[in-house]
Amino acid sequence: METKDIINRLREIKPYLQQEYAVKTLGLFGSFADGTYTDNSDVDILVEFEQPVGWQFFTLEKDLERMLNRKIDLVTANALKEQMKPFILSQILYI
Repeated sequence: METKDIINRLREIKPYLQQEYAVKTLGLFGSFADGTYTDNSDVDILVEFEQPVGWQFFTLEKDLERMLNRKIDLVTANALKEQMKPFILSQILYI
């Protein structure tokens, strides 16, 4: 799966994610955003929610893994390490 395939699939499933998980924003970062991914790379996704989701965060991560058939590293902006935050936020490909 290439970056364009990941982006297209995320666009397809975004309405479902908005309805099911109150997803406000999705963004791709890391190796799939900068083109350095390999066959073993996970997909790094930044997510923002309309409301607190609690444990559903982990259900969303597993749901994304199933839908993309690849390991997902799902994070919120608040969970990013401060020293990495500016770099990550500057490379995000928003869906």
